[in-house]
Amino acid sequence: MPIPVLKPTAARDEKFAGVTYHIEGELVPVLHLELASIPVYFEHYILLWKEPKVQIGVKSLKGALKRILAGMPIFMTEASGPGQMGFSRDGAGHIFAIHLNRGEGIEMREHQFLAATGSVEYTFTRVKGIANMLLGGTGFFIDHFTAPNGEGIVWVHGYGNVFEVTLGAGEQIDIEPGGWVYKDRSVQMDTQFQRLSTGLFASAGQIVWNRFTGPGRVGIQSMYVHMPTTE
Repeated sequence: MPIPVLKPTAARDEKFAGVTYHIEGELVPVLHLELASIPVYFEHYILLWKEPKVQIGVKSLKGALKRILAGMPIFMTEASGPGQMGFSRDGAGHIFAIHLNRGEGIEMREHQFLAATGSVEYTFTRVKGIANMLLGGTGFFIDHFTAPNGEGIVWVHGYGNVFEVTLGAGEQIDIEPGGWVYKDRSVQMDTQFQRLSTGLFASAGQIVWNRFTGPGRVGIQSMYVHMPTTE
C-alpha cells in the first residue's frame, strides 16, 4: 500500500469549471472565490465575507432542511456573481479543492464540505449503527457530490492537515473512525473490530476501525472535531 501524501495547503489563481479561486492561511485558512457566471453553494454558517454585489439566496435541496447542528437548522445557500467572497470554518485546518470531471463523484463526511460549484449535484445519506456507539448516539451523514453534466469543484475543509492515499484494486487501509474525510465512490468502507485480549491494554476491550478497500482515493485528517447532527 502506498503511504498517504500531504495535500497542497495553498492555491493561487487556480482556474477550473469556470471559477477562479485562491486558498491562503496556515492556521485557519480562507477560501477566496472570484465569481463570474457560475454560482456556488455552501452551508450558510461558513461565509466569512463578500462584496455587496454578490447575490445570496437559499438553494433548494431535497431534505437538506432536516439536518440540525447544535439545535440550529442547516440550510444550503447559493451565491451568484460577479464578485468576490471568502469562506472559512471556525477551526484550525486545511482547505483544498477536489476537481470533478463529467460523471465523476466523491463521498464525504458531514461538515467537511466547504463549497461547491452549481454544476455539482448534492445528496446525503444517514449512517447509523456503529456511528451511534462511537459518536454519542447521534449517527452522522455522508455527503455525496457528483458532476453529471460537466466539470465541477468541491472545496473541502479538514481538521489539522489532510493526507491522501490512492489504493489499488483490493488494497486496504484501516483508519480511526474520525480520521477519514472523503473517498472515491469506487472505494468500499466497512467497520472492523479489533479485540484486545492480551497485553497491557487487554481490559480496554476493543479498537474500532473503518476499513477502506480500493481502487480509489481516501482522504485522512490528522485531527478530528465531531459536530453531531440530527434530523
